[in-house]
Amino acid sequence: MIKISPSVLSSDFSILGAEAARMEKSGADMLHLDVMDGSFVPNITFGAPVISAIKKCTPLKFDVHLMIDKPLRFIKDFAQAGADIITFHTEAGSPVYETIEKIRSFGCVPSLCVRPSTSVEEVFPFLDKIGMVLVMTVEPGFGGQPFIEDMLPKIAQLRHECKKRGLAVDIEVDGGINEETASLAASNGANVMVAGSFVFKAPDAAEAISRIRSAAEKAYE
Repeated sequence: MIKISPSVLSSDFSILGAEAARMEKSGADMLHLDVMDGSFVPNITFGAPVISAIKKCTPLKFDVHLMIDKPLRFIKDFAQAGADIITFHTEAGSPVYETIEKIRSFGCVPSLCVRPSTSVEEVFPFLDKIGMVLVMTVEPGFGGQPFIEDMLPKIAQLRHECKKRGLAVDIEVDGGINEETASLAASNGANVMVAGSFVFKAPDAAEAISRIRSAAEKAYE
């Protein structure tokens, strides 16, 4: 099943609650929230208090991507703020198994991220402990970057490994997603699409989401 998770990074930050509600009405399955600390990645966005405020405005599931150092310190904060899925990086300086278990202890789905410089094999030891893997198809830190097609083999390799082990792990793709790149990602095994400017900047967000979903569904194996 294809799921669409619009990225708040491309929204109008002055009306975050209204933007979240707009995505819900436009047919989004989840809302993607990028948390950046200015250290792990070269940008700063928002933290748990902002996520808690947005949560009051929509029943959508919150797909929270922690691009922060030592994420274990903040799992409780983001879980209590309303995160449903919490993604972190193996390189972020927290014990991976302990962080996964901490996320699970709050009833959230643990997820790991593979950035362009990360070998996809780094997440293989943890696949049976997590519910999702996020494959970045841009360098993390800023929105609006072009899709890196060299990441497609990572998606295919990851899906092959999950199938081989009988694991129903979602594969999410974030970076430069539109209907064309969503089709490429889905044909390689991705089933969760994070779309930023293509959705939020579209004249009709519902149409943009529908186009991504349709293209991905046709291509998904």
